Amino acid sequence: MEQFKTYALMVGLTLLFIWFGGMIGGRAGMIIAFLIAAGMNFYAYYYSDTQVLKHYHAIPVDQNNAPGLHEIVSRLTNRAGLPMPALYIIPDQQPNAFATGRNYENAAVAVTEGLLNLLDENEVEAVIAHELSHIKHYDMLIGTVAATIAGAIGMLANFGMFFGGDRDRPANPLIMIALMILMPLAATIIQMTVSRSREFMADEGAARMTGHPEWLQSGLAKLDNYARGIAMHDADPQTAHMFIINPFTGKDFSLQNLFRTHPTTQERINRLEQLKY
Repeated sequence: MEQFKTYALMVGLTLLFIWFGGMIGGRAGMIIAFLIAAGMNFYAYYYSDTQVLKHYHAIPVDQNNAPGLHEIVSRLTNRAGLPMPALYIIPDQQPNAFATGRNYENAAVAVTEGLLNLLDENEVEAVIAHELSHIKHYDMLIGTVAATIAGAIGMLANFGMFFGGDRDRPANPLIMIALMILMPLAATIIQMTVSRSREFMADEGAARMTGHPEWLQSGLAKLDNYARGIAMHDADPQTAHMFIINPFTGKDFSLQNLFRTHPTTQERINRLEQLKY
């Protein structure tokens, strides 16, 4: 169901983009905006993994300096039929984790020191399984495509006043202003919904990979509780969707459910409860 929902939302983003280009009326503006957005996201797709790891000062580790973590990841990747990803530890006390990389061969999993200090071995395994599920489902690729289309819509909105209308159908200024505000907003909402759908899928994948939904339930509850009291250094809204728990947890503004990059922790725990039966 979540897989269908994700692809339906992706189609919705694409149709929204096409429709908005038609409303602006200038094909040249649509093409220019799309090419710029596609170029930006092409660069992000190939280099965002190294950038985000550098941004969070992630330290590469292996079986020599992190034998426990390496053993857990090795066991899970064998079970999931995945190659061993690169492993990193982030020197931050907020308990959190994320996966990055454009494919199986270039994947990386990063966990914070806070996560390793807080969770027991079973909970760490469940969190790692969640991140490996993101890798297995190519969530980085899906997120990049969603960002490309949403970014293109945002650029079309910026160009709308310049490319709006044509000789036979001049643009209505009030309609164009409304579109410039509403279309990027709609694209952002869809993009965030895609992100939330992928989190549910990764939770389910982790539960099936470990065979113990309760491990992830316990881990998520701890992560959410501690993340509310510990700020993450260098937290960036552009990368918040990558983490298993939003690094800005407890600091959302109004309309938080509309722009939330993650489902609520209670929603995730409830979904995992259903997998026990």
